[in-house]
Amino acid sequence: MAFFWLGLAIILGVIELCTSQLVSIWFVLGAFVTAICAATFLKDYVFLQIVVFLAVSAVALLLTRPLVKRLKSFNKTKTNSDKNIGKTAIVVADIDNTKSSGLAEVDGARWSARSKNGEVIKAGTTVKVEEIQGVKLIVTPFANYESEE
Repeated sequence: MAFFWLGLAIILGVIELCTSQLVSIWFVLGAFVTAICAATFLKDYVFLQIVVFLAVSAVALLLTRPLVKRLKSFNKTKTNSDKNIGKTAIVVADIDNTKSSGLAEVDGARWSARSKNGEVIKAGTTVKVEEIQGVKLIVTPFANYESEE
């Protein structure tokens, strides 16, 4: 049985290496400890081996869960670009979502821009910055914005 548990630890370890999330690391530890126990003093006690496997895996999970939660959670870092949301911009190059083209200028800075509703917006149009997706402003012409209210 020791080889079974060792094999299980190796298989679970390979699964863990193939994923980008922690899914089986606790079971790798449980299987490894159980392999040692099965090779030494629990040779003839399969039921106890299963209990050891489950107990070690559960304890490892409980002890490392707060650490894993802390490592996996992250806050979005606000950038200075968030201050542009809600501001007025001027389209300096026609915005056409189908051609992936368009530029708008906000506070003297030029940004790639896309129309929120997919319409073509001509250069010189005054627009409102609705949101920022990556490095693109998502805008709505003021004429459309006022008619929606």
